[in-house]
Amino acid sequence: ANASTADLPKGQVKILVGWAPGGGTDVFARIVGQKLSELWGRPVVVENKPGATGSLAAGYFAKTRFTDGINLLMAHVNTHAISPQIFKSITYDPLRDYAPIALIGATPHILVTSSQNGYASIEEVVEACKKKPGKISFGSSGTGSVQHLAAEMFNMAAGVKSIHVPYKGSGPMQTDLIGGQIDFSFDTMTAATAQVKAGKMKGIVQTRVNRAKGFPSMPTMHEQGFKGFDASSWYGVVGPKGMSRDLVQRINADINSVLALPDVASRFDGYGVEDGGGSAEKFAAFMVDEYKKWGDVVRTAKITEES
Repeated sequence: ANASTADLPKGQVKILVGWAPGGGTDVFARIVGQKLSELWGRPVVVENKPGATGSLAAGYFAKTRFTDGINLLMAHVNTHAISPQIFKSITYDPLRDYAPIALIGATPHILVTSSQNGYASIEEVVEACKKKPGKISFGSSGTGSVQHLAAEMFNMAAGVKSIHVPYKGSGPMQTDLIGGQIDFSFDTMTAATAQVKAGKMKGIVQTRVNRAKGFPSMPTMHEQGFKGFDASSWYGVVGPKGMSRDLVQRINADINSVLALPDVASRFDGYGVEDGGGSAEKFAAFMVDEYKKWGDVVRTAKITEES
């Protein structure tokens, strides 16, 4: 156990998650929470407050003045880089209303299609989009999701037009994709892996610059000529704005220890989660970069709440 446990504030330790139990964000919060509770010798409670693609919990966390215990939030690319630039109802500032503590990791997305389809490369996908402009459909888990924005990023980079079909999550979208009602999706690696490994969906290309350990033989968009194409879902731990620097550093160090544990590393590799850890400052800079990158896509593609 860590010798300096005395300097953690007394009271309950809570990690707030803006999604229902079972999704990626929840799973990663529980893995990290369980290990922190072992390290700290006290329970770590994961509390789910789903709604508005995570932003209900993020908004609640930003507005609450916590008076005791340790209160943490699982930040996510949707809540902290994308949604605030699209949805007028979001009033929190993702870069100012929180104290960045640590990146838990980032997962690539995979361009998937039904295994019934013959597409084998991104070139063939571009060709299909050029042959039938405005006819090829890309499904997403909702307006403003990374699936949606990755497709817009692809449209811009390839100079094509496609149709966006939003769903209420990856599950229903995958059903229609496998059934052939929609053509493609840039789904999260976490959600797509089981269906790709089962042979129901075919993975064409992955969307971080380097290949994930879990899919060493699948090429990246970057390798296929889309230089610098990087669309990832990322997860991180933030505290309330004004959390003391000492406490931020302390929790950051403990999260880094947890991420280095072999059983945690192997579970994360299985989900395609990589590049977690590092300093709080590094995470803060990453959040700024991501906010800017996705803001550019939102503005260039003219994405609104209605699209």
